[in-house]
Amino acid sequence: MASDELPVSPYTTILCCTDFSENAARAFTFALDAAVRRPGSVLHLLHVIPEPEAQFWKTYVYNVEGVDEKARSAIDQKIERDYRPHVPDSVSLEVVMRIGKDYLQILEYAGEIRADLIVLGRHGHSALENVLFGNVTEKVVRKAACPVLVVPRASAKTGDRAG
Repeated sequence: MASDELPVSPYTTILCCTDFSENAARAFTFALDAAVRRPGSVLHLLHVIPEPEAQFWKTYVYNVEGVDEKARSAIDQKIERDYRPHVPDSVSLEVVMRIGKDYLQILEYAGEIRADLIVLGRHGHSALENVLFGNVTEKVVRKAACPVLVVPRASAKTGDRAG
């Protein structure tokens, strides 16, 4: 093997999970790097929309006309703006949205695609989401059938290390 050739990798189905937070975008750079370094791999970008748990909210949300289309359109716009422009033509990107319990949907989708690697950030948008997303990450790490790369948030001081 020439020194500029990459070794064949068993990691060809890469799942990156996003909540559109800054740290999820950071995790995407790691997932994209993994895909670029593995010719022929497929990068799956998954966003899970939490399903309201209380019956009242389920009834309210699903009765609002066009809520699914509006949510889908907003998510599509974010993906087209923040993710797709960074993906080179050599990488196949599959974008998927699911509705439900976040960690369960991540694990279920990873099983469906037979993911070789799951990449996700450790923190979400707000202090509350940091707790919840940390909990999601912990559950995915414990229950995943494949390796999981957990990307810590960048510190303001270094820009590239967990603070």
